[in-house]
Amino acid sequence: MTSEARNLSHTVTEFILLGFPCHWEIQLFLFSIFFVTYILTLLGNMAILCAVRWDHQLHTPMYILLANFSFLEICYVTSDVPNMLVNFLFKTKTISFTQRLLQLYFFFSLDTTECLFLSVMAYDPFLAICHPLHYLTVMTTKFCSSLVIFCWVYGFLWFLIPVVLVTQLPFCDPNVIDGFLCDLGPLLDLASACIPIPGTVLICGTMSSLLIFATFFYISGSYTLVLRAVMQVPSAAGRKKAFSTCSSHLAVVFLFYGSVMITYVSPGSGQAQSMQKFTTLFYSVLTPLFNSVIYSLRNKEMKDGLKKVLRGS
Repeated sequence: MTSEARNLSHTVTEFILLGFPCHWEIQLFLFSIFFVTYILTLLGNMAILCAVRWDHQLHTPMYILLANFSFLEICYVTSDVPNMLVNFLFKTKTISFTQRLLQLYFFFSLDTTECLFLSVMAYDPFLAICHPLHYLTVMTTKFCSSLVIFCWVYGFLWFLIPVVLVTQLPFCDPNVIDGFLCDLGPLLDLASACIPIPGTVLICGTMSSLLIFATFFYISGSYTLVLRAVMQVPSAAGRKKAFSTCSSHLAVVFLFYGSVMITYVSPGSGQAQSMQKFTTLFYSVLTPLFNSVIYSLRNKEMKDGLKKVLRGS
């Protein structure tokens, strides 16, 4: 029997997530840190949702998009962090084929939706600053709702093809994934150990790169035009106000796309592979927490809305 035949005859139905292999005491320490991070992320984004819901002054397209983005962040961290926390407490860190498939689909669909929401949220300041006279006629509640629906629907449709392709792949020994979630790259590496899959790797890589670069260049182009328009504002106070409108969103964009590009676009060197777990952890667990803090503390209207919610008025 050939080596390939032996591998295919031992097709696995579950996978082992290594997570963060270390001593039990350190595992408990990491569990505590990530548990607190998860709770703070939920509370921060729920606070933004409540502020937008109860403060009528925040019932504008910009904050409607932000409320949906906060709800997305809640779903995003919930798609991977609870399973990671459970794995910290148990020695057996297995995940079934069905769980792996569901986590892969929801994690990357929410990832796609986040890219789309960041792009749509860049369109709002572009329209407000570059075409202020058309803002009220273009950015209506109906149009804003259409953008929200587009982001959610298209986000969950975009990754269907890679997931369907992954379901057709054979997985054989070894069934160990060096990570804390079923990321696409390690899964393709495991399948490649059984049989060559250049077509699947090409399609998945192309779709991921197309999404990342298309949305990133759109956001970059939008803010280039915004910057040019702001520099033409005669008063320093006007320029400062315009910059403050964009600063929160820009900070979130740099955090998210910086870590995502390091993870999925950097060359597959040994150093990049060793950094991948950290960068995946950063954009999937820490960035949603930072986003809620950035939007809460760097936005005067949001801070006022949160104060109203806390006062119960």
